Amino acid sequence: MDNDLDVPGGDEPTGPLPVVAIVGRPNVGKSTLVNRFLGRRAAVVQDIPGVTRDRIPYQALWNGKNFTVVDTGGWEPKATGMAASIARQAEYAMKTADVIVLVVDAAVGVTETDLAAARVLRRSKTPVILVANKVDDERGESNAAELWSLGLGEPFSVSALHGRGSGDLLDLVLDAMPEAPREQDDVGGPRRVALVGRPNVGKSSLINRLSK
Repeated sequence: MDNDLDVPGGDEPTGPLPVVAIVGRPNVGKSTLVNRFLGRRAAVVQDIPGVTRDRIPYQALWNGKNFTVVDTGGWEPKATGMAASIARQAEYAMKTADVIVLVVDAAVGVTETDLAAARVLRRSKTPVILVANKVDDERGESNAAELWSLGLGEPFSVSALHGRGSGDLLDLVLDAMPEAPREQDDVGGPRRVALVGRPNVGKSSLINRLSK
């Protein structure tokens, strides 16, 4: 049943939902895992790093329980420019989450960025689940074992692309959720769009046109 995660039914949400933040360095399969959690292709996935640049919330349902899963851009400790802004969004998602899922590419192994993320998350009071992604078969399990060195407990092996282990991972995420979600800003609502440009190019006129 791992490949079919869109489970109908369940109670309609009546209050704040628990929040699960999916974090990790660029191009480890975070958005693919988000789509696997949702049971549909909602998060944008491309085979290049840096596609996701903001924290993007989606409502998910598993085994009758509603929760919010937040996709984030790639986190890098020494990022500059746009990458630094992306990293700050990921850090905010971690601070406001009820459960943090750290995704690591098991086929690549532990990188300096993974080690830096683990150092931060080891100090967190929020439950952290370490996911070894891109473990497509039993032969990849040996690669996943290397992730014990991150000091975040046992790595959970999945293939977000093919669905291997995803149902069991969702069960683990639900078990880690607190009874009551933490108080936080609403992660949903309308998206914000900034209109920028040099003086006298018609920005205000465009805003007026769009607001009609």
